[in-house]
Amino acid sequence: MLLGPPGSGKGTQATRLAARYNIPHISTGDALRAAVKAGTAIGRAVKETIDGGGLVGDELIAGIVRERLAQADAVAGCVLDGYPRTAAQAATLDAMVGALPLVVVHIAAADDEIVRRLAMRRVCDACAITQSVSHDTDPDREACPYCGGNLIRRQDDHPDTVRRRLETYASLAAPLIAFYADRVTFHSVDGLGPLDEVTAALCAHIDRCRR
Repeated sequence: MLLGPPGSGKGTQATRLAARYNIPHISTGDALRAAVKAGTAIGRAVKETIDGGGLVGDELIAGIVRERLAQADAVAGCVLDGYPRTAAQAATLDAMVGALPLVVVHIAAADDEIVRRLAMRRVCDACAITQSVSHDTDPDREACPYCGGNLIRRQDDHPDTVRRRLETYASLAAPLIAFYADRVTFHSVDGLGPLDEVTAALCAHIDRCRR
């Protein structure tokens, strides 16, 4: 299970770990959308909540995660990304997995660096590939090197928005990290190093826990 602020590289590292260990990458956002699309009982409840303008509560999110963990491809393990977000959700996850080992990694990154990183992130409006650009790139003029589409900055990557997201994350992260900090399966890695070095640090911790 990966913890870390928005922009710390959780999604990228989760994808790499899933490939390395041949297990599914379970993003709660993706799992939620899949449940709604599949029309499961919990998916229908989530859709009704969203359609009614409400926020998906802890109980529904836990149900989505429980459904996803029960699927055949997750029996041998998974990389969990985006859940839990609070200490209360962490306690619920403990009850779900029971005696199964839960390896928890915190990907640490300073706020200023995250703001800088996300300010350089662009997504193609045609092929949807996310990529980094130089500081002086005009988001309205740069073309995607893969398909020629327009590279645009996501609204939630604007520096002011990122800082607000980081403040929200920090208010929840401290008690969540404290929930796991004393466990031998908990480890924090520096998320600001080169991509391959971060992956290597994550795998080293996971492999130690597996042994």
